[in-house]
Amino acid sequence: MALNISLLKDICEVAGAPGFEKRVRDLVIKEVTPLVDEISVDNLGNVIAVKKGKNNTQGKKAMVAAHMDEIGFIVTHIDDNGFLRFHTLGGFDPKTLTAQRVIVHGKEDVIGVMGTKPIHVMSPEERNKVSKTTDYFIDLGMSKEEVEKIVSVGDPITRERELIEMGSCVNCKSIDNRVSVFILIEALRNLKDVPYDVYGVFTVQEEVGLRGANVSAHTINPDFGFGLDTTIAYDLPGAQPHEKVTSLGKGAAIKIMDASTICDYRMVAYMKETADKAGIEWQPEVLTAGGTDTAGVQRMGKNGAISGAVSIPTRHLHQVIEMADKEDIQSAIDLLIACLQWLDQYDWSH
Repeated sequence: MALNISLLKDICEVAGAPGFEKRVRDLVIKEVTPLVDEISVDNLGNVIAVKKGKNNTQGKKAMVAAHMDEIGFIVTHIDDNGFLRFHTLGGFDPKTLTAQRVIVHGKEDVIGVMGTKPIHVMSPEERNKVSKTTDYFIDLGMSKEEVEKIVSVGDPITRERELIEMGSCVNCKSIDNRVSVFILIEALRNLKDVPYDVYGVFTVQEEVGLRGANVSAHTINPDFGFGLDTTIAYDLPGAQPHEKVTSLGKGAAIKIMDASTICDYRMVAYMKETADKAGIEWQPEVLTAGGTDTAGVQRMGKNGAISGAVSIPTRHLHQVIEMADKEDIQSAIDLLIACLQWLDQYDWSH
């Protein structure tokens, strides 16, 4: 099936810094409500969408987590000339911020520009030093008096980049992790009969510590768990084969481990077998740094969950723009659906 690029564009472009996911949540609720049997929002802001299993006499639960938040910033100070200082919400590569547009979400949305000391007036030592986020300020083109009518300390800030198609890829801010929000919505749309209850959870505050996944997994106590997130595609000039982690266009990635999770060996084997059975292209993922909601899903329920993850290879992660391959996105949708539909057909004993 062809990807719904219009929906993906809406999901990727909407603003939702950690702790400020309301706009994404509203979009998700609108899209998902007709697709599931139950939907609710918990105190933290996670959206929990439930698709009931057929003849689920064992009462087993499968949880899929896709986080709604994106890396962003928060206003910490307005100086006498109207320039903003900020703190990061999530991890950034500072060198990619120079002269980039951002959106400050105050009483209304206003465009700002990331500024720093011009290279023309830098000393040789300053030119050679590594950039830090604290070197930057945000220029709104307004006086302090004008700024303070709209912006307050504590307002969130997000990147300003629209989604475009480039060759076989999509390119936008917030591919991490809106592509997974899209994948989970499309999986719920196309799931037929499932053996166990499926809890599709659109989580909050992943970029600052897996907070939404921890809370929702504790509430749901799933038997099976799937993280759904982007991963590094370092298939770029200069990369050695052993450094790539994943490559664009080689299929959805099946996570084996990251810095926060060693996936259950049974789930990894099941996902590989399922992908092969369904004719879905896949690649293995071993990520030695970084973590995902998979960790929260795996260990925050009362009994723990047999957990793994579907990962989407993505270039330029945690920069101003990010890029994923459309075929990989489709493979991720197909793999998630197949894994959820055949859970009762595998021997899960140790």
